[in-house]
Amino acid sequence: MHLYLLSSRVSFSPPVFWHASSSATLPFPAPATAKPLPPPSSRPAKSLKSNSKCALECPHFQSCSGCTHELDLDRPSVVDEAAEFFSKLGVSDFTFDSSRLWEWRCRAKLAVRAHHPRINAAVELLRKGITALRILPYDEDQGTGDLRYVQMAVTTHNTSLPVSDRYKNGKVQVSLVWNTRNETSPSSEKLTALAQFLWRNGGPKSNENIIHSVWANFQTSSNNIIFGNRWRHLLGETDLWEHVGGIDVSLAPSSFGQANTRAFDSLLWKLQKYVPRRSSVADLYAGAGVIGLSVAASRKCRSVKCVEVNKESKLSFEKTVERLPKSLDGSISWHQADTSAEPLSWLMGSEVVIVDPPRKGLDAPLVDALKTISFRNLKPMPSTDGSQVKEEKRPWVLRARESSVYVRSSTTSDGPLVLPQTLIYISCGWESFKEDCKALLSTNKWRLEHAHGFNFFPGTQSIEVLAVFQRGKVANLKKKKLGKKKKRS
Repeated sequence: MHLYLLSSRVSFSPPVFWHASSSATLPFPAPATAKPLPPPSSRPAKSLKSNSKCALECPHFQSCSGCTHELDLDRPSVVDEAAEFFSKLGVSDFTFDSSRLWEWRCRAKLAVRAHHPRINAAVELLRKGITALRILPYDEDQGTGDLRYVQMAVTTHNTSLPVSDRYKNGKVQVSLVWNTRNETSPSSEKLTALAQFLWRNGGPKSNENIIHSVWANFQTSSNNIIFGNRWRHLLGETDLWEHVGGIDVSLAPSSFGQANTRAFDSLLWKLQKYVPRRSSVADLYAGAGVIGLSVAASRKCRSVKCVEVNKESKLSFEKTVERLPKSLDGSISWHQADTSAEPLSWLMGSEVVIVDPPRKGLDAPLVDALKTISFRNLKPMPSTDGSQVKEEKRPWVLRARESSVYVRSSTTSDGPLVLPQTLIYISCGWESFKEDCKALLSTNKWRLEHAHGFNFFPGTQSIEVLAVFQRGKVANLKKKKLGKKKKRS
């Protein structure tokens, strides 16, 4: 099933602009009930066979640009290319996890694909409210109208329900992007009325009970950026929680969140196996720190530092940390910083580096740092506990510390002369990953050990890749030292 949310490139009149099936239930075979964590193991990519039953069967396929293929949702053709690519690099155990194929989208912006059924119901409710209240959709050419965009995020974490019932009974957080500067603008009365309509007809006292909360974002810019800088909580709960990778995660509407929660959860469980227990970890492009914090909890890391350029992720990180097990004794921190400005400062002192860049791939300075990092070009750094901020003369480090979050503990992090031994690369851009992979392997400083694929967006040729690199030369040096010790004994 497809629907079209508010598009910035189309002027709608009258303001009934969704196109969806009249039924809230998708006309597909019912997906299997979610299995308890940890997720089932993936099948080797080469053993997967095309399944003609895994068809989209959507009446809007020809008119909607969301999906690119109708058949073989469980195995997009790019999987074959990925398997061949990794095979040539010596990785013979590449696997692909097809995950949930229908009703998988738990976060929707603009054109939405086969999404969670609760989003269907919330969209229908919103459509009714827009029609009844005569809300005008945004006209990009004229800059007029009320409602520019809508974001819907589903939380399936409800501990009052059995695990098997939580996904289908998820609640929807609705974010309305309003074409005004703030809540005091004249058209804000319509915004308040629309929020109350959603809450009255979809809140906890309604028969539907599908709305988790309603938020407003104010955006008047003429560019194509979806969200403005000003947010306001209107109704419902303030915190949206999800459970992935073994931890409870808080996600504000302004924070990045994966659309396919189930597939992301599978990736996290796979990733955790490649992080040595009690290791020191740097999580770059960290967002709200979901990956780093899940590793901190599952692998009992000595230290985890999460680095993210978006300041809006800070609050979600702080709330997630509050729910981590009290038994953790590692050092955990979050830093607002651009990893491309001084990448060595974030690589130093970490045995494991995790990167989850945007679709364009790693920033060039970070690639260069990973290719050339050695003891020769490491510079002593002051303590990272914040006590020596005044002595630090590099402005980018100062800015990072001013907007950092430190969770103190009895465990001290490694010194700056520790080099990364493991690089875990999570990629949503296959083409950019191939380029970064070739660059990392070109100097023989890194070797590719493992690779896995995940079906984050069924119906498209996009796959999520989890690749694990190990430092080649360091491993060889260790072998030589071990050999000498054996001879002496």
